[in-house]
Amino acid sequence: MRVPRVLLAGAAGLTLMLTACTTDAPEDGASGEEGAELTPNEEWFDQAEYDTQLAQREITPEGPEDEPWMQAIEPEWADTSEFAHDAPEDATLCFSNASVSNPWRVTGFITMEQQVEALQEEGAIGDFRVSDAADDDNQQISDIQAFVDSGDCDAIIISPSTTATLTPAVETACESGVPVVVFDRGVNSDCMVTFIHPIGGYAYGADAAEFLVDNLEPGSNVLALRILPGVDVLEHRWAAAQEIFGGSELNVVADEFTEGDGAKIKDLVSQHLQRGEIDGIWMDAGDGAVAGLEAFEDAGQPYPVIAGEDELSFMRKWDEEGLTAIAPVYSNFQWRTPVLAASMILAGEEVPSEWVLPQAPITQDDLPEYLERNDEMPSLHYAKFGGEDLPGFPEAWTDR
Repeated sequence: MRVPRVLLAGAAGLTLMLTACTTDAPEDGASGEEGAELTPNEEWFDQAEYDTQLAQREITPEGPEDEPWMQAIEPEWADTSEFAHDAPEDATLCFSNASVSNPWRVTGFITMEQQVEALQEEGAIGDFRVSDAADDDNQQISDIQAFVDSGDCDAIIISPSTTATLTPAVETACESGVPVVVFDRGVNSDCMVTFIHPIGGYAYGADAAEFLVDNLEPGSNVLALRILPGVDVLEHRWAAAQEIFGGSELNVVADEFTEGDGAKIKDLVSQHLQRGEIDGIWMDAGDGAVAGLEAFEDAGQPYPVIAGEDELSFMRKWDEEGLTAIAPVYSNFQWRTPVLAASMILAGEEVPSEWVLPQAPITQDDLPEYLERNDEMPSLHYAKFGGEDLPGFPEAWTDR
């Protein structure tokens, strides 16, 4: 049984799901001891998978150079001829979505809808039916069962709310005989025709940590800001950072859980600045990065070297203030790939059995290009959404 490499959505997607918390004084590190623990927890660190993901960052993906959502890293191709549809223009795609409860997922779902519209205009697919589980496992299980029972779906796309709990429902969909496409978050099964995801959490965390190591002097103080414990992809991000920081000469003063709340981020950073100098900020999701930077402004301190994310409020702050920064990404353009994969399957074309998408961070060299490309987009938009060539650009995203 194949265990998926990416189990949960990008951490950026969690922010608006989480409730704000009180701003108690920070502990010295996550465990209450001085400094952060820099030995990865065995529960969350798989050396072989870590090595694989870091190596995949350097592999040139197969596919069109200007269409990263159609690229794949070291694909193994699956024969889908048994699923070829006689009249794809009449085929019904059914999509069971975990939710649109945060900006990352909203951005992605708009992109998916626009890709569906383009495929419908081409006659590549017909009806597109969507259920939204609002982050409720039981609701999503019911939604998937309803799609199966209806007998109307010629292909079923699933973005699971959680891994283990949704596995039986995904397997039920597979057993119905229609092709199943799983993306973003995985399940503990390989019954689907294809599982689509970016490289993974280790790659994200390593991109951020390596940037700080490369851009800070030995002995510099780093504060790690994390959303919450126990979420696989977030734990993988931090485990990769622990591995890299542990082999460096940086001093990681603490890793703090913020629950993605901007007010708490700002308060925690302010309190650490009262204790001493902070030279660098590592984050496992960057949509709260601006709040952290405001704490430096309020304290009259120079901005830190910072690893944020490709959310536009951070990228615009980065540009305006001339920050030393990087934006790791959890490729939002992946929302195009499942419907494209479904259309390929219905045409009997081969698809990768595990479709690993590229996951390249945005660097200083890339920043002007992505800001220009997203000039009209709102602050909560994600720069690597990959929808510039779709029918509703830009209004579908600006008028969300």
